[in-house]
Amino acid sequence: MTSIDLAGEWRLVRLATNESFPAAVPGDTHSALLAAGRIPDPYQALNELDVQWVGREDWAYEREIEVDSHLLSQERVELSFECLDTLAEVFLNGRSVGRADNMFVRWVFDARPFLAPGRNTLRVAFSSAENAAVAAAERLPYPVPHSVYPVQSPHHNLVRKAQCHAGWDWGPCLMVAGIEGPVSLDAWSDARIDYVYDEQRHTRGACAVTVFVECQAARPAELELRVAVGAVRVHKRVAVVPGAQRLSAEVVVEDPELWWPHGMGEPRLYDLVVELGSHAVRRRIGLRTLQLVTEEDAAGLSMSFRVNGRDVFCKGANWIPPDALPQRESISRLRHLLDSACRANMNMLRVWGGGRYETEDFYRLCDENGILVWQDMMFACALYPASPDFLASVEREIRHQVKRLRHHPCLALWCGNNEDVGALTWFPESKKNRDRYLVDYDRLNEGVIGRVVDELDPTRTFWPSSPSAGRGDYSDNWHDDRRGDMHYWSVWHEGRPFHAYYDVSPRFCSEFGYQSFPSLRTIRTYAAEEDLNATSPVMEHHQRHPRGNSAITEMFTRYFRVPEGFESFVYLSQVQQALAIKTAVEYWRCLRPSCMGTLFWQLDDNWPVASWSSLEYDGTWKLLHYAARRFFAPVLLCAWLKDGRVELALANDRASEARGSVTLSVRDLAGTAVRTETMDARVPGASVARLGSWDREELAPRPDQVFLHLALQIGEERSQNELFLVEPKRMALPRVRLAASVRADGDRCLVRLVSDAPAFYVALESGEIRGEFSDNCFTLLPGTAREIEFRPAVPVAAAELERSLRVRHLRETYR
Repeated sequence: MTSIDLAGEWRLVRLATNESFPAAVPGDTHSALLAAGRIPDPYQALNELDVQWVGREDWAYEREIEVDSHLLSQERVELSFECLDTLAEVFLNGRSVGRADNMFVRWVFDARPFLAPGRNTLRVAFSSAENAAVAAAERLPYPVPHSVYPVQSPHHNLVRKAQCHAGWDWGPCLMVAGIEGPVSLDAWSDARIDYVYDEQRHTRGACAVTVFVECQAARPAELELRVAVGAVRVHKRVAVVPGAQRLSAEVVVEDPELWWPHGMGEPRLYDLVVELGSHAVRRRIGLRTLQLVTEEDAAGLSMSFRVNGRDVFCKGANWIPPDALPQRESISRLRHLLDSACRANMNMLRVWGGGRYETEDFYRLCDENGILVWQDMMFACALYPASPDFLASVEREIRHQVKRLRHHPCLALWCGNNEDVGALTWFPESKKNRDRYLVDYDRLNEGVIGRVVDELDPTRTFWPSSPSAGRGDYSDNWHDDRRGDMHYWSVWHEGRPFHAYYDVSPRFCSEFGYQSFPSLRTIRTYAAEEDLNATSPVMEHHQRHPRGNSAITEMFTRYFRVPEGFESFVYLSQVQQALAIKTAVEYWRCLRPSCMGTLFWQLDDNWPVASWSSLEYDGTWKLLHYAARRFFAPVLLCAWLKDGRVELALANDRASEARGSVTLSVRDLAGTAVRTETMDARVPGASVARLGSWDREELAPRPDQVFLHLALQIGEERSQNELFLVEPKRMALPRVRLAASVRADGDRCLVRLVSDAPAFYVALESGEIRGEFSDNCFTLLPGTAREIEFRPAVPVAAAELERSLRVRHLRETYR
């Protein structure tokens, strides 16, 4: 097969004026206009509001293609687009080749009748998805409602486009259009391979891999199908006929090395090579078994994942598209985000249903890193139509995406949508006539999505919605912790205290979260100095939850003394976020095996903003992400205060027994231990041990004058944890003299910290110097020096870092 890669420089044409600008492909309209100086950066200040016109106009991408007679001598010549966003018509030499109406479908058009030897003109004309959605709403026989956000493109649920492009409560409204994936001109005379995927049958000492090849043949022929898995190769002659068909071959791998999730073993991958005629396709697959276990028990309906016969406690976060402007995404950013997830001991990410099915690079990196993927289909927080045209478009989408992705060993679950069962209770229309909208929901979710997944990927479970209690259950699972997965948002949305996390015992919590502001360095990318105030228009614009800043501030008053100054406000918001998620995760991990998963909202941001993320838009770790590395650690020592009692537990996610020494000390505010209990602790693999329980008043008669310090030593591994027995605002924390010095050590810097009193939530900031600290948001005890490593993004002198270094802690946030 001969292919011409059509990525590179095109021209973008504004159809209303016929102006044209250079444009990159893959790319999007807004990025091209920004590069041409025709719009301001929508991420800065209030500029987003000034670029809304772009999504309401029609655009075209144009380029020329040189075609020779050899290419035209092939029996089939096709134009292939991995992602056309969203409503497009494709022209060759002024003649229409075909139309597209769904950005989640691979569009392939017969180009041969339209091409001539020499120079050819290719044009892709995009109609405004916003205008099309408004027009579609006017044609509806009854309204189909959706969630509305501060800056919003209406009726986005009526077009098959990333729903968050229309605005969300953490993201901008940027209705981009463009050619956002690979595009090529492909010519062939024998067969073209469309999809390659596998099914595995594991028996003692061997794995039989059945490889399926979906292909298109140009004419009847007998071809050789060659399949290799690692060093094992098979080949056979196959008869092909014109049109689409599925071929298969079986490869047996003796003594396979298995693919394991992160933290459970190596994610071993095998090269899979398939050749048919002149076309070859290469994939990497993992050999493993995976089950979703849902069983009725005394508590309700369990939910856990089992890989290679071992139950996995899922630890991770929710994933959104990493940029609102698709052209700004890069493989280096993906690597950083996914590497950061691994270094925080995560083993699962949930690809959330309001974004997009991710790129091949994303799933490949998840395969390589052992990150399980909970894959939502792209429907979220809305109701959807069930017209024949809409359902037909969705079926084409699901068929493509399931076939495209199912070979990835990281893929753990297909989920129908995000919160659409719950959405049936959100809108006046569906409250008045739930039956009508429930029927539409079922026609879409079970009648199309579930049916197609069952047909095309019997190796995985279809989970109808998140949250839900499984197929056939249409109840709202938002506040039900007994069955399946739940989304627990009472702390953020309802303003309940952090100890409300102790009131629920989820079987699998796939969403919960708490907001913070990004770092000062990130804030300064969109706000001028005069805007550095939480209620300035720019700061409020970069806070998309209607009461987000108020919620953060109100929770301050529950736990902390009101911070003085904007810098302390930003720092304390990150401390508060880390404390919220730590409270939930530590408690829920200790409910194992009843609870088997915690995925907080959310890992990443798609622009610089105040949000629930643990990684800022530029990849900077928030204090939450540093805390996650500790509360997601394979072996976790933790304590909590519930109903007047302090509970101490040791959670072990490893397969082998954890045996070590545990020290619980009650320390006064000078850091002196006034009571110490040391014990030997043993906890079997994949389990939790309760180590002790104390009445708070017996353990600490003056709880406002002490804190608990926990220490764990297992061999050479050491970790520590803390617990306040009252709200920190009620404690007369002493002033702290904290000294920091910096020295160079090769390509890194080492920061030495010493304090004369306990310093809580110590946070190091490097100013405008980009880099990453080895630890952050920790307690520094007096007389114990801590040395923290700093790895700069580019080489930096120790003296320069020392000048920029800022060390914060809780006591300095108020006088």
